[in-house]
Amino acid sequence: MNDAGANNKNGLLEKGRSGVLHVIFGRSAVVLVLILIQLILMFWVFDYFRKSVPYFFGGHLIIALALVFIVLNRPSNPAMQLSWVVIIMISPVVGGLFYFYVETHPGQRILEKRLETLYKQTAKYITQDEEIAQKLAKRDKGTARMADYIRKHGNFSVYQNTKVTYFPLGENKFEAMLQELEKAEKFIFLEYFIVEKGYMWAKVLEVLQRKVAEGVEVRLMYDGTCAFNYLPYRYPEEIRKMGIQCKMFSPILPILSTHYNNRDHRKILVIDGKVGFTGGVNIGDEYINRRAPFGHWKDTAIMLEGDGVEGLTQMFLQMWNVTEKCEDFGKYLQKENCGIQDDSGFILPFGDSPFDRELIGETVYMDIINRAEDYVHIMTPYLIIDHEMETALCYAAKRGVDVKLILPHIPDKKMPFALAKTHYPQLLKAGVRIFEYTPGFVHAKVFSSDGRKAVVGTINLDYRSLYLHFECGAFLFDLPVIEEIEKDFEHTLAECQEVTMADYRKGNIIQKICGKALKLLAPLM
Repeated sequence: MNDAGANNKNGLLEKGRSGVLHVIFGRSAVVLVLILIQLILMFWVFDYFRKSVPYFFGGHLIIALALVFIVLNRPSNPAMQLSWVVIIMISPVVGGLFYFYVETHPGQRILEKRLETLYKQTAKYITQDEEIAQKLAKRDKGTARMADYIRKHGNFSVYQNTKVTYFPLGENKFEAMLQELEKAEKFIFLEYFIVEKGYMWAKVLEVLQRKVAEGVEVRLMYDGTCAFNYLPYRYPEEIRKMGIQCKMFSPILPILSTHYNNRDHRKILVIDGKVGFTGGVNIGDEYINRRAPFGHWKDTAIMLEGDGVEGLTQMFLQMWNVTEKCEDFGKYLQKENCGIQDDSGFILPFGDSPFDRELIGETVYMDIINRAEDYVHIMTPYLIIDHEMETALCYAAKRGVDVKLILPHIPDKKMPFALAKTHYPQLLKAGVRIFEYTPGFVHAKVFSSDGRKAVVGTINLDYRSLYLHFECGAFLFDLPVIEEIEKDFEHTLAECQEVTMADYRKGNIIQKICGKALKLLAPLM
């Protein structure tokens, strides 16, 4: 080996050692160790009382049975109830007290109360144009009723005069995103589940710094889990030195807490209230195929121009103000004249929260499935669904609707992939057609139906998205872009392999066993 090769090898070894040391001694490892210590201490206390206090176990078993009675009678998803019952009955001591801890944790209650207050304070800024609502009712009564439900229970309005551009890949969105950022004059709001250092973030940050120097207000919010894998814990301080307002949503601290389950999974970019982006694309190099850890990354996004951007601005400001004194939203929610006059169709940007007791994301999906006449075409990275969703998909197929699902062929996570396969037999027997994207991983979250309806957003078909995370999306009705979305589905379909019942039967037996074993706890994963 020549000197250059040796030096390169030594450099890689040194970099590897450095990476290992960073993991071992980094803040994320410390947080995990401290949380683990708390769990061990909790279990030790439980075990001590079980062994030392007479009748403790028997008494706690009675309490566990009482808890099972409470769990089964609380308004909750039946699958989640069953998972809790199993945990409590397997280990009455640990399971019962852990359930009590989850349901009564003060951090979650404080966040829930804060959001409830915030929604009430900001309701006055968003009003539905009744003329548009009446137009929608004349066009399609069922869709108008769904929009009315979302307005009453989520305070999201339906709009016209909005141009929607569809991006079939993350790199298409990235290119448009940079172009629109350059046009910013007043403010830029970014809210992303993942922000990862790399080419994509470097390019975006370069523009943001330039815009700050021009006097543009820039705010960045990303989810606290980024501190584990993608960014240093004190990265917001570094960003603030550049003149950019920055915060993590729900930073993970070295204390046990159940609100860590409720992540900000949204992807929103708003520029001057005139232009907005949402969809599946985070800020990271795999989303634009500059890295390929799981083959080709299929993702989608949309850009809104016009009145509908108001809905995305509203969502961003609500989440930003969770830890702030509620600011004056009015100056950001004034409709900007973008010169767009289009009353051909309708757009309804909407958000979903784990604390509003309304499953808005799942309700929108179910409404599309249940009222489909010709077809429902879906792209989703995960398929971990409850009985109601599975029944709706099966019934749609049985009544003659063309139901097709596109899922990844190369998974990014093995457990969710194994869980997804457990739904294949029932769906296939009912006539649902399942396709796997052979070039790699599908991260898109897209519904398309009957040439009239579509949803593009952040909501996966899994329990975390439907029940536990903060999510967002845009419901599109009778807009020209819906044809492009359906064409992209058909184009993607051509790169997939169909999964038949014979294929499923020949599948990996270990994967099947693991998937069935995990299914009981799927709602809590």
